[in-house]
Amino acid sequence: MQPSEPLLRGSGDKPTSPSLLANPLDFISEDHLRERQICAVIDGLASVDAFDRQAATTVLRFLNEELNVHLRDEAEDLFPLLARRCTEEDAIEGAIDRIRADQDEAKRLLPDVRVMLAGCLDRGGDLTAKERAFLSRFAGHVRRHLVAENAILLPIARARLTRSDLQTLSKQMRTRRGLPDLLETTDAD
Repeated sequence: MQPSEPLLRGSGDKPTSPSLLANPLDFISEDHLRERQICAVIDGLASVDAFDRQAATTVLRFLNEELNVHLRDEAEDLFPLLARRCTEEDAIEGAIDRIRADQDEAKRLLPDVRVMLAGCLDRGGDLTAKERAFLSRFAGHVRRHLVAENAILLPIARARLTRSDLQTLSKQMRTRRGLPDLLETTDAD
């Protein structure tokens, strides 16, 4: 494998490669792996008494630079596309509502997570038991919506979204990241 080729199932320890945006559902799937990895880092922070500055910095970077963009990809583009393309038997609205509820709760907790981690970094102290429990709760909400997205939404999206839908999704996700549009090629290319 050439070093420039993306790894579709990476370790989740780095931001998702923008080269995957050509296949937006693969990009979202890889972003989910990244989120699960960050949840594991959060669990590590929550389970030890000694504060890990590097782990906290990794989590804060993710929260500040990646998470909101990913949540917007889903809320503003993926969910509406699915709602338009799915049939009644897909029961997608109920699944989206449950996922949105967990995402909303995670977003509600997010400012406090940021303040906790930044405070520990600033003062050089450790997390309290209450703060560690709060971090665990936050990671739990993130994991819950990931499970539903991976088990329900992505498989349905792969079955229901059209090629045009996927091109639109890719374009919106690229725009959101300040990246240029992909050049369109014919099927023969």
